[in-house]
Parts: sequence; structure tokens; C-alpha cells
Amino acid sequence: MRSTISPAVVQVLLHEADVAAHRLVRKPGLPRADLDDIRQDLLTDILSRLHAFDAERGSLGAFAGLVMANRATRIAHRVRNHRHMYGAEPVSLDEPVASGSRETLGASLPEEQSLAAIQGHWVNPIAQVERRLDLERGLGTLDEKGHRLVADLLRGSAHWLARAGIGSRSTLYRQTRELRLALMAVGVSAV
Repeated sequence: MRSTISPAVVQVLLHEADVAAHRLVRKPGLPRADLDDIRQDLLTDILSRLHAFDAERGSLGAFAGLVMANRATRIAHRVRNHRHMYGAEPVSLDEPVASGSRETLGASLPEEQSLAAIQGHWVNPIAQVERRLDLERGLGTLDEKGHRLVADLLRGSAHWLARAGIGSRSTLYRQTRELRLALMAVGVSAV
């Protein structure tokens, strides 16, 4: 659906976006190079919300100013969270730890504090092998019925298995609980 916006409306929106962008760059101390990107973000947001403008409730400038102020607040929160997580200024992992040192900052960080670990992707290889051995030992103690239940649960939840007609939901939940208790008895805890 294509609609046209009058030049007067465009001027009001551009003025409000310019004011809000300059304020957003000034308050948290963002680089001036980000001014155009912020202005574009604010304009995109107001254009998507322009259909909600009601001339009987107020002027277009007031509406645009309020919408852009709300969007600028969300951008400022995102900037603050990013700075809180990564620091105010980015630091290269290739920088030396101390002047004259050959050890880099990246080499001094343990794997548990790496970017992959922060995002939940890093797995301790020793713990992974130990978990695998514990699981194999625990599964070795199960009977045929337990093996069949484990194989079924790998395909889906007890709720999904009940809907597929493999058994009643209450029976599958009870068997899953018994399976969990049997594995816990041999030292395999739920992760």
C-alpha cells in the first residue's frame, strides 16, 4: 500500500528527528558519526507509527517528538547495556597486557570467559567427556523398557509421545520420573 506524505509533514518529521538525534548523541556521548544512523532509525520508527496520529489529540510535531523520544530512550538503554557489558571503549584482544609484554589480552583470558562462553556456546571438553561416560554407564543399568523410553524421549517430549499414541501422558510422565530417579541413583544428574 502506497501513501504520500506532504512536504510540510516531511519537514516536521525531519526537524523532530534532527532534534531527537542530536539530543541522543549528546547525552550518552555517542560519536557524531552515528548521528545520521540514529536519525534514520528515528524516522523509520515514526513512519511506521504515523498511521496512529490523531490530529484532534494534538499537533504532528508533538506526536512525532513523543514517539521519537520513546525510541531514543530505547536506543540509549541499548547503548548503556552494551557499554556495561563491553566497556565504554572497545579494546582489542591483540593489545599487550602490559607495556613491553608479548602476552596479549586475548591470550590471558580463560576459555570460561571467552565470547563463546558468554553466549552459552563454550563447553568444557573434559566435563563433556565425563558427562558422556556417566551417561553411558547410567544407560547401561537400564532394562529394555528403559532403553525404549529413552529412545522415544529423544524423538520428543512425553506430551508429544502421548499425542503420537505411544502411551498415555500420565504413564509416560511417571516412567520419565522413574527413569530420572534411576539415572540419579547411579550418579547421572539432569543438566
